[in-house]
Amino acid sequence: MKGKYHIIVQNARVKFEFDIKRNITIIRGDSATGKTTLMNLVETHERLGDESGITISCDKKCKTLNNSNWESVIEQSNECIIFIDEETRAIKTVEFAEKIRESNNYYVIITRESLPNLPYSVEEVYGIHTAGKYADVRQTYNSFYRLYTMDNKVTEAAEVIIVEDSNSGFEFFNAVKGEDIQCISAGGKTRIRSIVNNYNGQKVLIIADGAAFGSEMSELYLYMMSNPKISLYLPESFEWIILASGLIDGKRIAGIIERPEDHM
Repeated sequence: MKGKYHIIVQNARVKFEFDIKRNITIIRGDSATGKTTLMNLVETHERLGDESGITISCDKKCKTLNNSNWESVIEQSNECIIFIDEETRAIKTVEFAEKIRESNNYYVIITRESLPNLPYSVEEVYGIHTAGKYADVRQTYNSFYRLYTMDNKVTEAAEVIIVEDSNSGFEFFNAVKGEDIQCISAGGKTRIRSIVNNYNGQKVLIIADGAAFGSEMSELYLYMMSNPKISLYLPESFEWIILASGLIDGKRIAGIIERPEDHM
């Protein structure tokens, strides 16, 4: 399952309208921000259909799962969009992560947990924004907004570069860095937050694959708010850097760079 899908979920009182474009989308937020309402609408429509007074507009079937049926729902679904709330304990397990990798569905997970077992993009972590009611009807409009906006522009020279991996990405940045810059491999995304503590007060540039770094962003983002010398460079992947460099020409390459969700 690939590509971007536009979804509208609504009844007479509330409307949710949003796009999803990766296999994992995370929705976060405090209580009373609409997360539970969205989940309940999808679940009720799945159970009662049109009799529920709820309509769902999407090119793919939208459904839910829970603690008792999560394995069977995933196994029996193909090219569906599955909504999951944080009360589903299985989302924290390795078994759940493996089931997702083996499936051909998209997952919208409502949770305040980081879920390090799941490789989701920094750009696919959202909150829910309520715009208010339409002027002519009594319906509240809700949309998604990205929690983390990254422009990947580094304005100051770094003293230390911390690279997520220890393979080609690290070898590349270690080769092109300046002589006075220290380049370190973190040996995995989960170790970056602890390693950066060793360079307190220095100008640090963290480089990681944005396509799978979402689980690390919450804690790191808070740390950066009080440590302005920390910068992030989160390209889609190291392979994306090579494609975007212009070394490989062609219209297909341009399409991959512009819409990676259509090629993953």
